[in-house]
Amino acid sequence: MAKNPKLLGRQDIIDLPDFGLFDLRAKVDTGAYTSAINCSRVKVIRPRGGIPTLTFYLSGTRIHERRARKFSTTSFKKKRIRSSNGITEERFVIKSRIEIYGRKYKAEFSLSDRSKMKFPILLGRQLLSKRFIVDVTKKNLSYNKKKSQS
Repeated sequence: MAKNPKLLGRQDIIDLPDFGLFDLRAKVDTGAYTSAINCSRVKVIRPRGGIPTLTFYLSGTRIHERRARKFSTTSFKKKRIRSSNGITEERFVIKSRIEIYGRKYKAEFSLSDRSKMKFPILLGRQLLSKRFIVDVTKKNLSYNKKKSQS
């Protein structure tokens, strides 16, 4: 356990600075191992003799944004992930930094269609473990602290 684990509620508003995305709605899910982010149009581009690049669109991630934005990375992998309904599927997984309580953490996110879900980002145990304690009666704790400091 971390020396001073931070308290998170059942949901929060976080930042993904590597993508230049801020104020993103996220659900804290201690039942999920891997964190996930809503995306669409995921495609691997394999140039001849070049490094494969994963392109994808993130949409509906910001509080008031509906337009999809295109991103790409050469740092990705495929991983078998079991969804909440028990079905295992292969998903692309990317690494990014996430900012919570003003501190940046390295995290893995599976790219998934979460367009029918209330929260476009899911924070799983891999990120939460040894860093955070979850109190499901609370929400937006880190975001409220960030806003009170600005």
